[in-house]
Amino acid sequence: MNIQEGFENAFKVKPERCFMSPGRVNLIGEHTDYNGGYVFPCALDFGTYGAARKRDDRKIRLASGNIDTVCEVELDKLVYEPAHDWANYPKGVALEILKLGHKIGGFDLYVWGNIPNSSGLSSSASLEVLTAVAINSLYGCNIPMKEIVLLSQRAENQFVGVNCGIMDQYSIGFGKKEMAMLLDCNEIKHEYVPLELGDNVIMVANTNSKRGLADSKYNERRGECEKALSLLQKELPAIKNLCDLDIKTFDAHKHLISDPVLLKRASHAVYENARTIEAVKVLNEGDIKRFGQLMNDSHVSLRDLYEVTGAELDALAEAAWQVEGVLGSRMTGAGFGGCTVTILHKDSVEAFKKQTSEEYTKRTGLTASYYMANTGDGAREI
Repeated sequence: MNIQEGFENAFKVKPERCFMSPGRVNLIGEHTDYNGGYVFPCALDFGTYGAARKRDDRKIRLASGNIDTVCEVELDKLVYEPAHDWANYPKGVALEILKLGHKIGGFDLYVWGNIPNSSGLSSSASLEVLTAVAINSLYGCNIPMKEIVLLSQRAENQFVGVNCGIMDQYSIGFGKKEMAMLLDCNEIKHEYVPLELGDNVIMVANTNSKRGLADSKYNERRGECEKALSLLQKELPAIKNLCDLDIKTFDAHKHLISDPVLLKRASHAVYENARTIEAVKVLNEGDIKRFGQLMNDSHVSLRDLYEVTGAELDALAEAAWQVEGVLGSRMTGAGFGGCTVTILHKDSVEAFKKQTSEEYTKRTGLTASYYMANTGDGAREI
């Protein structure tokens, strides 16, 4: 896709600037971000591409190479409208920039992305950060990347209504080639970790199943974690998040959570956070085998304690565990469809695709898609 040509076809004028915002895959640390814990994502070398141009009025025009519609709205009348579908994400970002007091005018934005929709690779966050970077560049707002990340998250939380944590926007904004990042979602700070896997590669497998439950269940799980936290705070008033607790402290106080469902949710958050910290430690030590085992343990916890995997993700992950050369495989993203992420030996790639594809189709009737997950840099002008 030539992004400049797409812009010209949509708006009959040339763009001023072009941008790229990656997708991301989370290697371990799922549903810990909004619980104040650690996550371990990396940005990908594919994502959302955009071309943009300033206007001399207060109009915003939004077009996409993926969906054949043009959305036209007034900058001073930005409200969520279900019929606008994907265009609500850029609208929400523009509104957040206005709320910060930046003097911006209208703009034309054309986008095209090669992140599969509803894949759990964060197409929505990629679009949000792309829009913020574009507006920032067009109007010289000088918004630092951390604020771009935060305002993009607010757009999704408050405008679109998905109560996501900070991981997606942050890893897309600060991504770095050949690196993953250990992100502390409580302090909102990160450290880069070289993704040195030796003869192993990262493979993403898409279930291609409809994720109709993802957003509603996401908000439900977040609410369940908040209830569990409030029960623990009766004896532990100083804690602000579930992931403030180490396993020993949690186990000593989990009797406060009498509801078995809430106990399962809290147990996942605390144990997953500990797994993530250990995973980065063993990766730094070169113990890729242990890293893979922790990925498997993560999926089991997401399946049995957090209950966000579903039949399709379980089928793909469980099929992967049977393939020779696979070190670890787990769901990634919100769940209920989307993708698995697998670390496997480079010589096992074709066998992995063949075996998991056959088993997945047998169990679900669906066909999986596969993507080599090469790392990439964060959102930027190109």
